[in-house]
Amino acid sequence: MGYQPKDFNDFKNFDFNTFKPTFIIGAIIIVVLVLVFSSAFIIDPGHRGVLVTMGKVSPTFAPEGLGFKAPLITSIVPISVRQQTNSQKAECYSSDMQQVNIELKVLFRIPEQAIVKIFQDFSGDPFDSLVAPRINEALKEVTALQSAETIVKKREDIKIKTLISAKNKVGSLIIIEDIVIQNISLTKELEAAIEAKMVQEQEAAKAKFTQQKAEIEANIAVIKAKGEAQAIQIRGQALKDNPALVQLQIVEKWDGKTPQVVGGGAGGGANILLPIGTGIK
Repeated sequence: MGYQPKDFNDFKNFDFNTFKPTFIIGAIIIVVLVLVFSSAFIIDPGHRGVLVTMGKVSPTFAPEGLGFKAPLITSIVPISVRQQTNSQKAECYSSDMQQVNIELKVLFRIPEQAIVKIFQDFSGDPFDSLVAPRINEALKEVTALQSAETIVKKREDIKIKTLISAKNKVGSLIIIEDIVIQNISLTKELEAAIEAKMVQEQEAAKAKFTQQKAEIEANIAVIKAKGEAQAIQIRGQALKDNPALVQLQIVEKWDGKTPQVVGGGAGGGANILLPIGTGIK
């Protein structure tokens, strides 16, 4: 159990020098453990670490996994390099001065070679400070060149142009993978006007199709009639030029049986044709 003083007087007579080496060794062990644990760090998968030593940022980042740093004076700031998705809303105006509210999702990621510069030059969330303002600016520039109706009808074209413009504005600091336009909302009056116009266009297209169909059917009938007339004319001319053609057609259609005429005479009765059998000798 070791030495235990029984009263205050006994405690005053306690000699600390006897246990001094033990205290020193224990203190050293504690200090060493603190230094060891404070010098080791772990970066989670999909992240990189920015090392900050007494306010100075290291130009190289720490990769994922176990690493070591200067104890107590160096801190690690983890930054994700995975693809992330953020929502954004933008209030835009079309070329015909109509208000258009657009909701979209932005898919982006931070390249590992840019995390140190982003940490030094931009405060807060990189999306809020770097990506969102550029996307908003690019979207307003694109929609300002299109009518409200075109924005609604050609949203994919608006998306592609906005994506290209935003990538140029952001540069290589952050990679914008894609932009997804989720919703485009207009004023109720403008939506009603566009819907009515679309109905009129559909009815006009249907009427045009019906007219074209009738014209095609009429042209087919005319071509068919002309073909039949030409066929009759050619046939009549052939018979006129070759009288023997009639006899040839009769012979071609003859079944090989000689017709027999029965009846008929002075009384003017009807004649009956009877076939002569092939068995008569």
